[in-house]
Amino acid sequence: MKGFLEDANYSIGLLDEGATLADVIDNCIYEHTHTGKKAFYVGDLGKLVRNNMQWQNVMAPIKPFYPVKCNSTPGVLEILGTLGVGFACSSKSEMALVQELGISPENIIYTNPCKQASQIKYAAKAGINIMTCDSDIELKKISRNHPNAKLLLHIATEDITADEEMNMKFGTTLKNCRHLMECAKELGVQVVGVKFHVSGSCKDLQTYIHAISDARCVFDMAEEFGFKMNMLDIGGGFTGSELQLEEVNHVIRPLLDVYFPKESGVNVIAEPGCYYVSSAFTLAVNVIAKKTVEYDKLLPSGVEQTRNDEPVFTYYINDGVYGSFASKLSEKLNTIPEVHKKYKEDEPLFSSSLWGPSCDELDQIVENCLLPELSVGDWLIFDNMGSGTLGEQSAFNDCQRPLIYYMMSFSDWDEMQDAGIASDTLMKNFFFVPSCIQLSPEERFSTAA
Repeated sequence: MKGFLEDANYSIGLLDEGATLADVIDNCIYEHTHTGKKAFYVGDLGKLVRNNMQWQNVMAPIKPFYPVKCNSTPGVLEILGTLGVGFACSSKSEMALVQELGISPENIIYTNPCKQASQIKYAAKAGINIMTCDSDIELKKISRNHPNAKLLLHIATEDITADEEMNMKFGTTLKNCRHLMECAKELGVQVVGVKFHVSGSCKDLQTYIHAISDARCVFDMAEEFGFKMNMLDIGGGFTGSELQLEEVNHVIRPLLDVYFPKESGVNVIAEPGCYYVSSAFTLAVNVIAKKTVEYDKLLPSGVEQTRNDEPVFTYYINDGVYGSFASKLSEKLNTIPEVHKKYKEDEPLFSSSLWGPSCDELDQIVENCLLPELSVGDWLIFDNMGSGTLGEQSAFNDCQRPLIYYMMSFSDWDEMQDAGIASDTLMKNFFFVPSCIQLSPEERFSTAA
């Protein structure tokens, strides 16, 4: 494995023991205040190393396959590649990006549930054989374009405590699995395993028990058709919390030991995405406009108005839902803004809302929060921003992709060396950051664009 993209235009700051990520953010804000006030990320790549160690400590021997669409920036992909993580790709561009790392095709899975024929042909040419399937139409498409495909039947899972109806958008039923195996047998397509996915928002871990039991039924069914199954993919949904990881492991481990013991030869894998990257990235945005609005127009419906004499503020920032906050269109924001400037503990806080730069009615980032009064040019910090649109171009034409500054502590670098994955090729991407930081983005950093 090459380990690193030879033409990747980025570098990683190696932090002295006296330097912190907060120092890096302070310095970058200082520089941007004088050069252009662009939104930017600071990525702690050491967090990926620590999260991988945590995974190995809790979830081994379940092998992680990282979903590239979660965060496709080169620093992330290259660090995970050196850590030996596999990759789950949903498109030709993602497969090509991972291949540039020198990753073996056996460590790449094509997971898009609705594949284009041209991209199936690309996977076949690249030797990427393992892919998911949940319908006979998809199965026939794969058989025509990839004769060496090895399929994981994607079965649906149900959150039995959810208030909403079960989402059957992707994944097939146990009953239909028999039909799919019949089709696969007729078409001469190999079926090698099962995949399921439990959402990270699922609160009932019993869902894993039902899913693993269903997977065992599919494995038994496969024996009737002469298929030799050897892979179980338990999907993603891992939040990044060690407690959640341990809770999931506590539930699934006994069942895996019974249904898929080591001697069965079944390889169990997973697709942790947010788990690796969400907490590794911090986003800094700048206030570009400010308005004072009527209090009763800002409050969410059902919230009683108690004070009429306080000003209420609407702030517009230089990133939004058509950029780094794209996930806000489909789910709640999982982080709250932190004001970068220093303010007194007794300074009054005001009801505020945050909006992106598009002036679109959908471009609301935070509906209501308490903030001290801000001025145009002030900075806000958002933690846990590593998952979503990083690596993709903004859908809003005038919204530039934020710069990305990669960092890693010496202790995390030492962990990589101890694990035997540090190399001269890797080392050339690093530069030393002293405890007294005086960095210029033009001179010491480069972007992931």
